[in-house]
Amino acid sequence: MRPNPMVLPNESASGSAAQPDLELIRKYSVAGPRYTSYPPATRFTPDVTALQYDAQIAADNLPGAGPLSLYFHLPFCESLCWYCGCNTVVTRRRGAVREYLDDLVREVSMTVSRIDAKRPVSQIHLGGGTPTFFQPEELAELGLLIHSNFDVAKDCEFSVEIDPRRLTQEHVDALGVIGANRASLGVQDTDPRVQLAIHRWQPSRLNVQAMEWLRTAGFSSVNVDLIYGLPLQTEASFGRTIDDVLRLGPDRLSVFSYAHVPWLKPAQRIFDDRGELPPPEEKLAMFALAHEKLSGAGYVDIGLDHFARPDDELALAQHSGKLQRNFQGYSTAAGASLYGFGISSISSTAGSYRQNYKGLEEWRAALAAGRLPIERGLILSDEDKRRRALVMGLMCERRINYAELSSELGVDVATRYAEEIAGLADLEADGLLSRTGEGIEVLPRGAPLLRVIAMRFDATLAPGSGHHSKTI
Repeated sequence: MRPNPMVLPNESASGSAAQPDLELIRKYSVAGPRYTSYPPATRFTPDVTALQYDAQIAADNLPGAGPLSLYFHLPFCESLCWYCGCNTVVTRRRGAVREYLDDLVREVSMTVSRIDAKRPVSQIHLGGGTPTFFQPEELAELGLLIHSNFDVAKDCEFSVEIDPRRLTQEHVDALGVIGANRASLGVQDTDPRVQLAIHRWQPSRLNVQAMEWLRTAGFSSVNVDLIYGLPLQTEASFGRTIDDVLRLGPDRLSVFSYAHVPWLKPAQRIFDDRGELPPPEEKLAMFALAHEKLSGAGYVDIGLDHFARPDDELALAQHSGKLQRNFQGYSTAAGASLYGFGISSISSTAGSYRQNYKGLEEWRAALAAGRLPIERGLILSDEDKRRRALVMGLMCERRINYAELSSELGVDVATRYAEEIAGLADLEADGLLSRTGEGIEVLPRGAPLLRVIAMRFDATLAPGSGHHSKTI
């Protein structure tokens, strides 16, 4: 049963979805974190020993601990998409997967020896890279590794990122056998000119075929990834891409703003050399058009770049106040501890974040030496945890209730953060939020600028920091 659309948090009192105010977005479009964690991953440090991490893992596995969420980073790609900001390994050497699987066995074994593996696994995500670079029999082996070491719940959300260019019916069959029930299709753009400009040729027939295979196999939710702000894109061409994707009938969409970070991803420099990136005004127009078209098609604006059908679990979680945010974006995995495996993967427990080595050789060397392959991370202070609650309340619930949060955190939130609350005056004057004696509420005009609002409670931001992409 669908919730009453009149009370969905992204809609106005009249029941129609609020459209972005481009003048305000232009005013507040600054560099800022995506808040898949707080403190952000840019604050992680290598100055924490494995012994301290062992203590944090032990504290996370005391009797009564909640469910587990597992993430496996499968980094291999046959070719490089020039826009990509992910941690990938470009190769066509099939033996690379065999070696990687052997190392995953070592990492899982080391982790299982430190945790209570009887905790139910409520969520599994295979990300990349290109998970479907793995052959069907290799995916089956990975599934066996998971199921033989963890107690996977019957209703586990098991999702996998899929490149339609590298998908076969046998892949879908293998994924179904190991329990995958959700998928995310990397589409990005359907215009052939844009695809050639970003080095990702992907005829629309491949997207249609992938969707048909997944639906026939019984996948309960399929997401489609799009990116706006890519080379040669225009408002009109991106509108056609959205129309193409809507015909696929996805349950969710992720409509990302292209993050131009050539200082981190040198392949992106080719876009500067060619001068093909759309100007800021055109990019803003694409953003507004995406909201207009997806709202008109009945999708709920979950936050930032996520949209979902009103009866999708993500929309229902937002509506009921149970929406979560982690390193995979918005999630329904409430109270789960995240354990990541593979290069660059991040683990998150109540008191710490831990990130694996990003380089394949460094990760492999640590495993060979019998060490958890942790390169950097963070032990959270009590103040970090309090600010995390404030940031995530805004990012997920779009509100802060002083009394509720004060009870949860054991401090008077309104008093302790009076300076930050007072500093919201300009955002309130521009209609992004409202402040009362009871708390803070993000208004419809402020929904596209959640990151900007959350930044006001971020004590880690350095003025003029170049570590983050623009908020829009």
